[in-house]
Amino acid sequence: MQKREFLSTQAALVLVYGRPPLVFAGMVFALMVLLSRQPIFYVAGVVCLLVAMVFDLMDGWFAARFRPQAKLAHLADRIMDKAVYSMVFPLVAVGMMWRYQFLPDGADRQLEMLHVVFVLVLCVTVLLRDNFAHFMRNFSLRHGEEEELKEVTRLRTMVAAPVGAILYAHAFYVPEGPGSGLYAWISPLGEIPIQQLFFLEILFLIINFGSLAGYCRKYGTACLDDLCLGDEVLRRRILSVFPNALTVMNAVMGVLAMLFAYRGRIQEAYLILLGAGFFDRLDGALARKLGLTEPLPSAKPKQHNITFGGVLDDVSDTVSFCIAPAVIFYLLMAQVPEEHTAGLPYAWMAGLYALLGITRLVFFILDQNSIPGFFKGMPVPAAALLTTAPLIMLSQSLAAKAATLAFWSSFCFWLMLAGSLLMIAFPIRYLHIGRLMGRKPWVGRMTLLLIFGFAFTPYFGHVALAYLLFYTFSPLFTWRISPEIADQETRPTVVSNTVYD
Repeated sequence: MQKREFLSTQAALVLVYGRPPLVFAGMVFALMVLLSRQPIFYVAGVVCLLVAMVFDLMDGWFAARFRPQAKLAHLADRIMDKAVYSMVFPLVAVGMMWRYQFLPDGADRQLEMLHVVFVLVLCVTVLLRDNFAHFMRNFSLRHGEEEELKEVTRLRTMVAAPVGAILYAHAFYVPEGPGSGLYAWISPLGEIPIQQLFFLEILFLIINFGSLAGYCRKYGTACLDDLCLGDEVLRRRILSVFPNALTVMNAVMGVLAMLFAYRGRIQEAYLILLGAGFFDRLDGALARKLGLTEPLPSAKPKQHNITFGGVLDDVSDTVSFCIAPAVIFYLLMAQVPEEHTAGLPYAWMAGLYALLGITRLVFFILDQNSIPGFFKGMPVPAAALLTTAPLIMLSQSLAAKAATLAFWSSFCFWLMLAGSLLMIAFPIRYLHIGRLMGRKPWVGRMTLLLIFGFAFTPYFGHVALAYLLFYTFSPLFTWRISPEIADQETRPTVVSNTVYD
């Protein structure tokens, strides 16, 4: 028994402490690739990163299975994670810039440059998140609190190593390598289409921001109580940085969606709009959790509670969910031959959609009789996703010159009109889908399953359209839900009535 415990402890130490040497070796091989462009160094570096990734994924399972009681194992694992990420992600940023210099003649250099910049932003975000999490963990320990790991934080820990390995394999890819089986197995990682990489990177970026939001929600208030020494105004100004950063990311996603649509990547643009919707849901939840939506006790009562964060949120929503869908719709309809559009005024329709979307946002600001847990009229994120979903099918028909081109062009036009009117159909109550996912986590899991299951299939647009049409008609049966229940963001607590003697 003692021998088994000794072996399990030694194996755990290898899994934890073996990662930095492997990543350091990968860094050395990457430098050799930069200097010589030899495929052998590329293969060796990718193998080192993949083995380090396997170690990172196995150490948690191994600890749960065998429970080796190595001294300071938990702390050592975090230190090793920090060391690994501090080497991998800056290295990936350099590698992406190096790869850009050797693009083939037919490559889309503007898209590749956009990808390089985005990877740089992603790498900076990863490092900022690690340092911020380290600060928050130390703060919680100094105050005698145990760290609480949210699901998104655990998810970030699990996916960081695989994402780093994939980006490394793409950044330092050397084409036309040897005909060995190992190179043939590794080379597809370097040839992943850039659109799929964007999706992976955006998802990883969202997970990092979600992890940051989780730490803010758990420790942000208590931390600033110590730092601000009772200055509530200063405390709120510091706290507002975090939801405002998420709000800005919402607008960035909208701009990226328009850029992808301009490049003819409608399905990828739709996925980016989904990311914008996630940021829009996350910033509001974080602001409410941090108490930023309530006025200060000393503040004078105002007829309209207009704040900088609220205005920034509305501007971001305007970019991502009013302007972006209208631009994507116009860009795609302009490519449809005139005989299929039958004189449809699609330019006017795009302008009408953007105008009514902005009108709805203004109404949302000025409305003094909001219904908790419900929206009056269809919210702009839902309308944006509804009206852009059939554009995926339209782009597919346009590329294939299919007979369904006339149908989808007309369908998109009339659905754009319907979505525009639903946004200002204020008597209709739409359920707050973000709070529904908080109360019923299975709804969120099912949504993620549909996204991941169909994201890169030809049927993704159909699935998204069906999902949004279901939400469009949901007021027919959600009107029975009381506002008190609809306004809850978490599962209701079940109180036991058992009486103990």
